[in-house]
Amino acid sequence: MSTASTTATLAQIRRTIVGAQGYAGRYRRATETDVEETIRRLSAVQLDSISTVDRAHRLTLASRIGAFDPKDVPALLQSGRVFEYWAHEASLLPIELWPHFRTAMEGTGHWGWHDRAFREHPELFEPVLERIRAEGPLGSRDFEGGAGGGMWNWKPAKMVLEALWDRGQLVIAGRRSFQRLYDLADRVIPKHILDAPTPSEGETLRTFALLAVHARGALTEAAIREHWRLKGGKARLHHHLRALVDEGQLREVHVDDGGSPFYVDAGQELDGGTAPPVLVSPFDNIVWDRTLLERVFGFRHVIEVYKREHERAYGYYVLPLLVGDRFVGRADLKSDRAEGVLHVKRFTPEPRARGNLQDKLERAAHRLARTIGLERATLA
Repeated sequence: MSTASTTATLAQIRRTIVGAQGYAGRYRRATETDVEETIRRLSAVQLDSISTVDRAHRLTLASRIGAFDPKDVPALLQSGRVFEYWAHEASLLPIELWPHFRTAMEGTGHWGWHDRAFREHPELFEPVLERIRAEGPLGSRDFEGGAGGGMWNWKPAKMVLEALWDRGQLVIAGRRSFQRLYDLADRVIPKHILDAPTPSEGETLRTFALLAVHARGALTEAAIREHWRLKGGKARLHHHLRALVDEGQLREVHVDDGGSPFYVDAGQELDGGTAPPVLVSPFDNIVWDRTLLERVFGFRHVIEVYKREHERAYGYYVLPLLVGDRFVGRADLKSDRAEGVLHVKRFTPEPRARGNLQDKLERAAHRLARTIGLERATLA
């Protein structure tokens, strides 16, 4: 059990965070149940459409549980065991959290600008819903119409589908080539979840705080807000955190660097552990909060996929290399599915990294290759 101490070193916090991640030390194969349980343990798993190495959620999950069938996540969505909604970003979430997002769904939704669809295309809502009622899950390509230009100038049907999903009337029931397939919420979400009462804001905020801290090991108040992208600042969350500390569910820990205190599970032993060499997704939970990452790991996380080539310092799709309790470098990777090869195009070590990084990179790259269904990895 934990002691009554409320102080710790930054190194203890760092190892507590790493130990909470559960990165796998060896290759293994996972089941659909493993996937569901890991989504639940992490509280949210971010989605992203870029597939240069593999989809972001697959990289995040595979680094912890190993290789799993690509059909597992669609099956979990279709059976209402997990759902997709806005959390940190668009994320896979445990189904029991659905009632906690209902207030957002029934209000303005996550994106207020989806109201534009209700204003500009009200005549499309019932026809879109009727087609889905009659035909089952459909994607935006199943509806006629075209966009006039520009990344966000979606065709009207796409705007309506997104607005209905944002409001919780439709859910994501799987994907077709990563394109969302929309279905009626009451055909997918279990009835006992749909019928559950809407929690109060306080219940939701406390639940979110406990889940974030449990998933990440140790978080500051600002990092808890960032985990869920909570609006409202300190005034909205702080008194709930104090109540959780007073009730003995969380413990506040002051750190020797003099920065903001961390919150940990009340029974959490600090100094949790280290990780095997692992290449983590640029959208992995451990790198979500860049301010926290720089403070605890001394690592500045950079995502350069949206930059022009000549502006990139590390490469297009770069995965940080975590060894022990430190990020020791960044690998620019690309999967060649036809050849069955994961190419390490470039590796940039961190300035203060020591030891045989090549060996650690090879181990991490070969394990990553196997977990995403490739035969081998090649290093530049």
